[in-house]
Amino acid sequence: MQGKKEYQEKLFNNFQLSVRVPEHNFYRRLKGVLQLEFLYQETKGYYGSSGQKSIDPVVFFKLCLVGYLENITSDRKLIEHCSMRLDILYFLGYDIDEELPWHSTISRTRGLFPESVFEAVFGRVFELCVSAGMVSGHTQAIDSAPVKANASMDSLELKVPEADLDSHLRKIRHISKRDKDQPLHQAKGNKADIDQQTLSASAKELQAIKSRNSKWAKEQDQRPGAGNKGSRYTSNKTHYSPTDPDARISVKPGKSRKLNYQSQLTVDTAHHVISDIKAYHADGKDNQQLADIVVRVQRRLRRSGLVWENCVADTGYSSGENYAFLEGRNLKSFIPAHGTYKGCPDGFTYNETQDYYVCSQGKIIPFKKVFYETKNHTKKKEYRASKKVCIDCPIRRECLGKSAQEKKFTVTYYRAEYERNIGRVNSPQGRYMKAKRQSTVEPVFGTLTQFMGLRKVNTIGIKQA
Repeated sequence: MQGKKEYQEKLFNNFQLSVRVPEHNFYRRLKGVLQLEFLYQETKGYYGSSGQKSIDPVVFFKLCLVGYLENITSDRKLIEHCSMRLDILYFLGYDIDEELPWHSTISRTRGLFPESVFEAVFGRVFELCVSAGMVSGHTQAIDSAPVKANASMDSLELKVPEADLDSHLRKIRHISKRDKDQPLHQAKGNKADIDQQTLSASAKELQAIKSRNSKWAKEQDQRPGAGNKGSRYTSNKTHYSPTDPDARISVKPGKSRKLNYQSQLTVDTAHHVISDIKAYHADGKDNQQLADIVVRVQRRLRRSGLVWENCVADTGYSSGENYAFLEGRNLKSFIPAHGTYKGCPDGFTYNETQDYYVCSQGKIIPFKKVFYETKNHTKKKEYRASKKVCIDCPIRRECLGKSAQEKKFTVTYYRAEYERNIGRVNSPQGRYMKAKRQSTVEPVFGTLTQFMGLRKVNTIGIKQA
């Protein structure tokens, strides 16, 4: 006999989530191992002693975790999704007839807790991974990626000198005709402080930007997609976001400019466990963040009784200061040097014992002084020969040119550290480490951005990011 299902709601139900959710279900298994009760004491100081009860802090962090696992970046969609899933309700500790927290409560609670509380949860999860034997500690791979900020390029404002705000804005809105036609202020409010709104670029930097803009001013209004502000030339030296002042303009090759944060990620190469992650300003260079990352990761590994030996990263983290810093902390670096690095000028030989160079004609070029280069504030060593050494040289004109009287050149102060690092990178172990980096930290970043909600930050400010 053919069956036909008729739906009729019952007035009374005998239903238990613990019976309906299977034993092998992911969220049921996660509920059994993830104990976050320590958060009650950790967050006690951020609540009052009277008034309505807030969202349970354990429930809040479990909701955040569900958002990452389900690739949901909207709090409204997260609550809607959780209400439809029996296994997630069981994981959160809610029954089917209980109402979940309002979506705006999640946003407010996220703003209530400082970074230290989120760090405490991260540390507890990391300890669980260590106790499960998933972390070796000896090799850590580091990489970075831009993550879109919760701010629009259309809200950008021009930085101005402290005097005569409106007149200066109208004067310098020359980047394109469309900029001139727009109202002076497009954001509803301005959260940036005075320093962020004030033009601090030097005259030389502004002239360089003006030169680049001149071509854009003539051509960009006729280009396809010119209506999108991301397609126009903007700079952190001349623009800021009043919506999120901590967000910075950055661009990847082949893509339009966006307001981003820079996410720095460290991964243990044994089982792809994340050992550290933090948001930085997107206009900073990777090599400027390495020291801060290393200190934080090393501290976390020591607390877990693990010893870190090898630091693996790409060329963006290369600098003599970083190589020296890592050696000072007893870490072996496997970071390819920049292509611009040269141990010495072409045709010269270095005498490491007595610290001088010998040219192709056998003349000694001695060390003179240590100084800091003005442009990048990098530490360098100067080598210079005397005039009498070079005056009778048969290749003087080719070597010195028309006006120079003696040979003079500079070399990075950290030449020895560079050479030791390059030796490690070019060794069989170095090639193995390169493959390890490409097969661990890069796929982890791809998974986070594509499948776990890290493509965009839905908060405001670098601390919340």
